[in-house]
Amino acid sequence: MNPNDILKKAANGERLTPAAGLELYAEGDHEAMLAVAHQLRLQRTDPAVVTYLVDRNINYTNVCTTDCQFCSFYRIPGHSESYVLGKHEIGAKVEELLAWGGTRILMQGGHHPDLRIEWYEEMLRWLKSTYPEIELDCFSPSEIENIAHIENMSMETVLERLHEAGLDGLPGGGAEILDDDVRKRISPKKTETEVWLHAMRIAQRLGMVTSATMVIGFGETLEQRVASLTRLRDLQDESLAAHGNGFTAFIMWTAQLSETNSMGRSRHRHKYGANFDEYLHTNAFTRIYLDNFSNLQASWPTQGLDTARRALTAGANDFGSTMLEENVVSQAAAYTEREPRMSVHRLHEQIRQAGFVPAQRDSRYCIVRNFDHAMSQEELAPRPIPTRLDVTQAPVASS
Repeated sequence: MNPNDILKKAANGERLTPAAGLELYAEGDHEAMLAVAHQLRLQRTDPAVVTYLVDRNINYTNVCTTDCQFCSFYRIPGHSESYVLGKHEIGAKVEELLAWGGTRILMQGGHHPDLRIEWYEEMLRWLKSTYPEIELDCFSPSEIENIAHIENMSMETVLERLHEAGLDGLPGGGAEILDDDVRKRISPKKTETEVWLHAMRIAQRLGMVTSATMVIGFGETLEQRVASLTRLRDLQDESLAAHGNGFTAFIMWTAQLSETNSMGRSRHRHKYGANFDEYLHTNAFTRIYLDNFSNLQASWPTQGLDTARRALTAGANDFGSTMLEENVVSQAAAYTEREPRMSVHRLHEQIRQAGFVPAQRDSRYCIVRNFDHAMSQEELAPRPIPTRLDVTQAPVASS
């Protein structure tokens, strides 16, 4: 079928087959796809509003045994720069987030070989009891698999126990490309495709918040990208039909390559990566192809502000988060290396510059606060809060 005809079908709300999707992705007119993606975004979400989250990434450990070729963050066990954060360090970060009016922490780490499930349960219970208003979206499918391996438990048992301890959501990290041929090449020790999907299936059945992700630029084919998206779309259909709880959003970004990671140092580096136009083209395609997803998030931490703003008229309806802390992509020379955090005022400026009204949301995309008129930097500045930390409290684990 002609790509123009395929695009018309999609604009009219018809679901694309993987074959038709691939043809559109590979041959479709770039500007026309961006326009249709924006049209679909306006139909599926509030057309005047761009949402955002006030949250913080807390990387509780950088110890990892997985050796992903694209990661600059991890340190092997016993490395002089390895660490595990204790309660006091994590609590101080949460309290700064509360001062900014934040509602969520995204707590993720590496595949630590020695942390037992009781460590995670104790941390979650302490966070939930000390900061009950904060949503705990923590770990990733691959971290869940690592805990299950250490404990000789099923992932279902691990997730049930962590959920009982206070885990509210399972973020979609570690998906990269959901194709095992790609995964065996770039991260052979990491979670396989079906395991990643199964962890998300369990989390959705338990009522947790989940998100879906994709990273492009690993030398994968367009066919493999479409196959990865199809697997996400299929699971979304399944989970929504079974219990009405699927992925809240889709987030896509490009592989971050630098001299700090193996892929960036590779003699084949010229085969990897993706430019901003490819990012926007893929962003538009995902809005068109993922017809059962409401929310698409622009990625300013990896693409920079200009491209992220452009994504808001190419299918995205969410600007991500203030990200008061980011340690992973920053170490691969991403945009956050230059601007590691964004104030609420600056984030509002970006959304208004793109022609939309900013609205703060929570993890489930429920609106926390609308901002119909512009507010000053002082009005949006953090507010001091009383500390809830017991300075005599011992850390959960030492560095």
